[in-house]
Amino acid sequence: MWDRETAAAAADDWIGRYVRAWGTNDPDDIRSLFTPDAEYRDGPSTEPWIGHDAILAGWLGQKDDPGTWSFEHELTAVDGDIAIIRGRTSYPSSTTKSRQYDNLMVIELTDDGRARSFTDWFVVPDAGATEE
Repeated sequence: MWDRETAAAAADDWIGRYVRAWGTNDPDDIRSLFTPDAEYRDGPSTEPWIGHDAILAGWLGQKDDPGTWSFEHELTAVDGDIAIIRGRTSYPSSTTKSRQYDNLMVIELTDDGRARSFTDWFVVPDAGATEE
């Protein structure tokens, strides 16, 4: 079990590497984030992508091109090996409207800094509104 300071540092390191992998879409960057048998959920009720091959296929199957998004985040909580990160993803040049998502990422980390499980709870704020 980690103390709070160690857990927070591990979570900060992990999310930094996650954002880097999101920007590169490099399979090695993505793979390095997860244990070989990790579970990745791109929504709270979705079936998990289990293992490196499934995570890579899922990630690359819905990848974002570099430069088309921005992401701000803060570490909200850590408890042992569980980290919760609150984020906001913006796609400012998505067709004619910008899109934004509020994210709450729940990550179960291992001692070596990889994720054993990852779930992205996301919400489209004010989904009925349009932005020009």
